[in-house]
Amino acid sequence: MSDPLFSGAQQGFRLERHGPLAELVLSRPACHNAFDADLMLGLLDCLDDLAHRHGHAERPHALLLRAEGKHFCAGADLNWMRNLAHADFEHNREDARVLARLMHTLDELPFPTVALVQGAAYGGALGLVCACDLVLASEDARFCLSEVSLGLVPAVISPYVVRAMGMRQARRYMLSAEPFDAITACRLNVAHQLAKPDQLLAQGRALALRLCHNGPEAMKETKRLLTAIESHGTRLHEEKTVETIARVRVGLEAQEGMQAFFDKRPPAWRPRFKDEA
Repeated sequence: MSDPLFSGAQQGFRLERHGPLAELVLSRPACHNAFDADLMLGLLDCLDDLAHRHGHAERPHALLLRAEGKHFCAGADLNWMRNLAHADFEHNREDARVLARLMHTLDELPFPTVALVQGAAYGGALGLVCACDLVLASEDARFCLSEVSLGLVPAVISPYVVRAMGMRQARRYMLSAEPFDAITACRLNVAHQLAKPDQLLAQGRALALRLCHNGPEAMKETKRLLTAIESHGTRLHEEKTVETIARVRVGLEAQEGMQAFFDKRPPAWRPRFKDEA
């Protein structure tokens, strides 16, 4: 059932409650659940609301993050990104800060989070996945840190991705922008478990409900402890990541990369080799 205290239907998501379990569902399947400013702000408000509810009856014991349609999330809406490329640095910095706050809030929710990934989880979507505590990936899931192929940088999501897969693997996949499959995602610690496509939701709900059997305060304190154990909190890197993407996004290379995507042509910087048609 829909949560009576919060509705984000107009922003491209909905919040459902199933007893102690909350389900946050991305619901823009026509655009592969790509996110824009409205969706990010809506998700941030929703997560803030859930985090600050008091009492076991109001605050969920666990959160399931999932998506409607063929794909989990294609990352940032490139039409929105293309418009941002023509905005000034300050506007881009404030916009990037919203995404940084969304990642930070998801990461530090006072209850465990489970992400279910089907189809594509590209760009910023991989940041959402890595900010969740547990991740189930459908066997058909595909992941990609595609930013550099568009002349962009996976900046704001980088602390969460590096924490999940480690610096050495992050260097490979952030610089190559090569897609990887669900089995590789498990090997890289981006996902914890595989599921058959028709069993993803059932297995995800079963796992999330299993978490609901645990003490909610104990799980909150465990998450807080794990954050403290990390030698460098992601918050320390936030301003650097925000400034990096805000600066790069307004640059000529990013504008060319996104324009080339829409024109269905190689970007100007891409060399042509003799064996290419």
